[in-house]
Amino acid sequence: MNQTKLSSLEAISLILTITIAHTVLSLPRILLNSTKSATLLNLVYVTGIVLFLAWLIYRCFKRFPGQDILDISEFLGGKIFKNILGGCFIFYFIVSSSVLLRNFSQSIQVIYFPMTNVTFVILFFIIAMTIVNYLSFHASFRATSFIMPLAIITVLFLFFANIDNFSFSRMFPILGNGFIDTFITGIGNISAFCGISVLYFLPPLLKKPENYKKICIASVLISAIYLLLCVATLLFMFEFFISNDEIMPLYSATRYIEFGSFVQRLESVFLLVWMIVFVCYLGITSKISILCFKKITKIKYHKPLVLPFSLLMFALALSPKNYAESIFFENTVFRYFVWFFIFTFCIGILLIANLKMKKIKKEEIT
Repeated sequence: MNQTKLSSLEAISLILTITIAHTVLSLPRILLNSTKSATLLNLVYVTGIVLFLAWLIYRCFKRFPGQDILDISEFLGGKIFKNILGGCFIFYFIVSSSVLLRNFSQSIQVIYFPMTNVTFVILFFIIAMTIVNYLSFHASFRATSFIMPLAIITVLFLFFANIDNFSFSRMFPILGNGFIDTFITGIGNISAFCGISVLYFLPPLLKKPENYKKICIASVLISAIYLLLCVATLLFMFEFFISNDEIMPLYSATRYIEFGSFVQRLESVFLLVWMIVFVCYLGITSKISILCFKKITKIKYHKPLVLPFSLLMFALALSPKNYAESIFFENTVFRYFVWFFIFTFCIGILLIANLKMKKIKKEEIT
């Protein structure tokens, strides 16, 4: 039984993989365009808020050992409410990963395969994800613990290798467009920590549930460091306002790395690592979606669901008419949906369920 459970490192890796997948594309650009030169300060501020929310999630789950948010929603509102919430999570994971897949595939096509239809690039990732899911349902969960440290090393290398190209004066004015943009409207940058969504499903999957608090805190802190490095690299290298037409801003930063005349053009290595991360990301979102579907339909086996979910993701990735449409979803729709659903609605469910449990236990005592 323990062989199908996740270690603490694997659990942290799942959360980081989702953050990294978003960061590879346009997340740093969204953050910089939102809070300009104050983005680093804003990220520190937002990290404090997310740390509190992660601790709050841990405290709420403490009353429901071994249960995930769907189990808790059934306790709170019955099977119908559980099915609705499960459907919302499936929608969130499948649609967001499909749009990201479209954007990432289109970026790959522009960079390396301009004469190839984007459909074939998307299909490559779908086939890779499907094979991994068929071979072992937890294979990509465990693969993240190997690829995640490599992804963190690449961004560390990207930061320090470009340090000669930095202009640290670009972090001024330190408050960017002012106090309100940095600390009030800038709270919207909390969506950068979208990997937190995995925390709602971890408790039943852990080998050592007692480490759940450490996983919550560590995943937020490491995600914050990763985001700070990515944003700092772009902020110090380029003008802080980055065009929405820019393809993968971090990829642009890799093209400035040179070590003499023999070691150049290292961007292909970075892109290879990011492609592996992206396959892991697709595996994570599809598996959590399948787990949600199994829970709300009582289906016992996962393998019959792998191909339908892969085809659904493939169809949704092809649905945007153009790159601008998919970028709009990623930059705007996804951001507000994460803010409302992941950080407001779901935490609200946990808090109300805790109040209900507390009331029940109080009545039992009296």
